[in-house]
Amino acid sequence: MAKEELIEFEGLVTEILPDTRFRVTLDTGHEIIAYTAGKMKKNRIKTLAGDRVIVEMSPYDLEKGRIIFRHKETNSGGPSRRPPQRQQFRRR
Repeated sequence: MAKEELIEFEGLVTEILPDTRFRVTLDTGHEIIAYTAGKMKKNRIKTLAGDRVIVEMSPYDLEKGRIIFRHKETNSGGPSRRPPQRQQFRRR
């Protein structure tokens, strides 16, 4: 195993902590503390409690990780995100 090799896990964000850190429960059942990767901060990708994420971890410290991807929700229960329709005016 190379020194730079990282391990990726899928998990669920369970709690938002101060300093842009998150408590993530991995699919394996372990709980870790994770922070947002720089590319996600740069592109302003928000992470909320309940989001499915991919976490990157070092094999040397399996208690901390970096969130590198947030999965999009396929079935959002909210309204569709269409722009509002313009009101039609009558000409006289």
